[in-house]
Amino acid sequence: MRGAVHGHQEGAAETAASPRQPLPRPTGPVGSGRPRSSYVYAIGRADSALDATAPRLTGLRSGRLRTVTAGRLTALVSSVPANDFSTEGMKAQLENLTELEEIARTHHAVVEGAHRAGTVLPMRLATVYLDDDRVRAVLRARGAEFAALLSRLEGHAELGVKVYADPHAPAADPPPAAGGPDPAASAVSPGRAYLQRRRAQRRTQRDAYRAAGAVAEEVRSRATALARDLVVHRPQQGELASGAGENIANEAYLVPADRIREFHRALARLTDGAPGVRVEVTGPWAPYSFATPPTGAGARDDG
Repeated sequence: MRGAVHGHQEGAAETAASPRQPLPRPTGPVGSGRPRSSYVYAIGRADSALDATAPRLTGLRSGRLRTVTAGRLTALVSSVPANDFSTEGMKAQLENLTELEEIARTHHAVVEGAHRAGTVLPMRLATVYLDDDRVRAVLRARGAEFAALLSRLEGHAELGVKVYADPHAPAADPPPAAGGPDPAASAVSPGRAYLQRRRAQRRTQRDAYRAAGAVAEEVRSRATALARDLVVHRPQQGELASGAGENIANEAYLVPADRIREFHRALARLTDGAPGVRVEVTGPWAPYSFATPPTGAGARDDG
């Protein structure tokens, strides 16, 4: 799930273009009922279609979406229970996989809905402020930075590319031996045959990783020729990895919208003739990996 608890991109309790000061927490009720805080999903331009999009989206805890505007910027916001989304409350929720999945899924759906309406800066999970006034204050204080990021992302989307090596995948069948099978092969003892199979398995594993490395290099060469920027994420492991094999490359590319099809075509069929190697291309997504000031192509994201 893009931008939720992945990499990709992702899962920290602050914005992708995050405030540098600790988030304030509410000390009293906002209106009637339980105290509420303002959860921010994305930031866009005040003249964008976010105002029209907000009523069509549903936020966390089935909350209604609204826009909060300051100057030329607008934030897409919903109200959440202050206690549940305090530092302690979020820690408890993030330790509950069911709660975490629901937060990530809803957050992602809202961000993608906003992205379809126009250029936005996606916020990371649990971007929570005291109230709407605090959201406006951040928009004013960092307006120039946010505006520059929006201009950079205009007309672009994020595409994710992962390369997998599966040393247990069946190898390609060898060509038949000239003159038929070797009569000596049938005379090999069981022990020697076992050692031969083990050596063949080790060769297959080495070959799969070598082939995957070569494919990953070719992927980057072709992708960077079409993309504006690149972020290298840590390879995914465990439950975050999808499908068979080991994830050896996990990268995000900022691609102009009019080159997305060309990008997919450029990476197609790269694994032909490379058993045990798989390339996975996902997206287009809202540009989670690029919603911070650029530090140069290939900047590592170890968060």
